[in-house]
Amino acid sequence: MLFGGHVSSAGGIYTAIDRIEAVGGDCVQVFTQSPRMWKPTAHTPEAIERFKTRRAEVGLGGVVCHALYLVNLAAPDDAIYEKSIAAMRASMEAGNAIEADAVIFHVGSHLGAGFEAGLERVVAALGQILELCDGDTWLCMENSAGAGGTIGRSIGELATLVDALDGHPRLGLCLDSCHLYASGYDVTDPIAVAELVAEVDTTIGIDRLRALHVNDSATPLGSNRDRHANMLEGEMGEGLGAFLAHPAFQDLCAYLEVAGAGDGPDADQLEKVRGIHARWTS
Repeated sequence: MLFGGHVSSAGGIYTAIDRIEAVGGDCVQVFTQSPRMWKPTAHTPEAIERFKTRRAEVGLGGVVCHALYLVNLAAPDDAIYEKSIAAMRASMEAGNAIEADAVIFHVGSHLGAGFEAGLERVVAALGQILELCDGDTWLCMENSAGAGGTIGRSIGELATLVDALDGHPRLGLCLDSCHLYASGYDVTDPIAVAELVAEVDTTIGIDRLRALHVNDSATPLGSNRDRHANMLEGEMGEGLGAFLAHPAFQDLCAYLEVAGAGDGPDADQLEKVRGIHARWTS
């Protein structure tokens, strides 16, 4: 298992490589634009080439992009829906340009319109976005913590999307440990983790699992609240090792999305997560 984290790309997308190298990460996750603005960032050809060159120099084992937080592919509001599709298409184009392994996104919320209505919107939107997946960059759904009308709170809901899209060969999955815990999957229990993996394999296919988000949870099991905590500082604590140790995950990249000392995943957080992993796999 390779460990890295989400870092800033302020100053040019290639600067993310410098930041993850500085903290000793093996892989990196970036935003390709501001996560809280609809307008996409115009990356120059020079910046894109420098990103790819620096990735090769550092020898990173994985690169993923995270779509902006404003995206809601289930939105009942047409204006938000169309902006979300446009933003996702921009993210896919940027991911393709930097030769990312995946673009990871939150499906969104039906906002009370109901799961079936939201599902129809999401499937139509993803059909357009997946048209851009003609290379090696996957589009990966991330499971949600389950608040409100969010879609993706269970493996079953995500499997429904895969089925509705006829098992598109580049539609993948990213599992977030905190979101799993918050939505009721006790991933501090090895038996529960084994059952989770079996469910993913049976309903979606374990080959579609392309990345992990590794975060402790600041809120209890089944809280449906998305609150990340630093390694060993949340409700999961050392028990996070049950999730990290499953054999099906050992060839994946694990990306931390924690605050660290304030600026995001740092060397201390990476040392702690590697320690948890080592203790549970030795």
